[in-house]
Amino acid sequence: MKTVRIAVLAYSGCMPTQLFGIADVLRIASDLGQSVGARRRVDLSVELIGLPGRKVRVAGGFMLPLKRPTGFYDLLIIPGFETQRRQDWAAKLAPLSREREFIGRSFARGTAVAAVCVGAFLLGEAGLLNGRNVTTAWLFAGDLATRYPEAKVNSDAILLEDGAVMTSAAVSSAFDLAIHLVKRYLGAEVATATAAVTLLPTQRASQSPYVDTNLFERELPTFSQSLIQWFENRLTEEYDLNRVAEAFHVSGRTLMRRVNAETGKSPLTLLQEARVEKCKHLLVNSNGSIARIVEAVGYADVVSFTRLFTKLVGETPAKYRHRCVAIKTDSPT
Repeated sequence: MKTVRIAVLAYSGCMPTQLFGIADVLRIASDLGQSVGARRRVDLSVELIGLPGRKVRVAGGFMLPLKRPTGFYDLLIIPGFETQRRQDWAAKLAPLSREREFIGRSFARGTAVAAVCVGAFLLGEAGLLNGRNVTTAWLFAGDLATRYPEAKVNSDAILLEDGAVMTSAAVSSAFDLAIHLVKRYLGAEVATATAAVTLLPTQRASQSPYVDTNLFERELPTFSQSLIQWFENRLTEEYDLNRVAEAFHVSGRTLMRRVNAETGKSPLTLLQEARVEKCKHLLVNSNGSIARIVEAVGYADVVSFTRLFTKLVGETPAKYRHRCVAIKTDSPT
């Protein structure tokens, strides 16, 4: 039987949910693999390691005794760490230089690496994101792209694998990664059984349904932000580029050029996004029908707006309302 050695790296400030969650799911899968009858005869050896070789204080102040890394690992998993919306990334990452060097050395030796959430920043510090398709928590995707401009950051993806580098989205994506690894090493049948036993989804495709733009720090250039606010006050009005340009005392061509230079989008796209955001708010915080809400944000055709909403959010207005209201009222979905 082949043994696959997987190390989960604990370090100061890392998130214990991700640290233990992945290890627990992989251990459950190993047990299920024996009863389900996995075709792949693989033994998963999962170790929690730490570079100091002694206790590590993880997020929340808990102290964990850990073993030093020994020998070669087939896969090294890096959990995310406690952070804030306004984060000084240089200051946050500076104390983790030993971890960064260990990740780089391990990768150079042939160990595949996987990072959960903002653990991707540690891969970036190790130089492993350059030229790769990667993801992280949607809230920090912009920061990741800014700090590591050579990385191809996809803020929508739940899980991306580019060569020997895997990255996943926000905190709970640790479980998406775990199920993905079970499928890889033990097969789809065991992955399905593991998801069933642990009440985990077998596959989530996108972070888009979870994005809440109100949580972003609004740092768009003044012109574009002013345009967004102007749109927010006129969602039901018909879009007319020349009228919008006249309101801002510029030509239509200048308006298009300035908005594209600042945001990479068109004024119409900014309006569509503003309408969708207002719709999301009304779906969760009002009892109005979907048709009336769609009308309230400037659309007469429910079908066309549903297509737009689904494209930007990743699910239909009805499904979005059902999921979010269930969470808000603490009722099962």
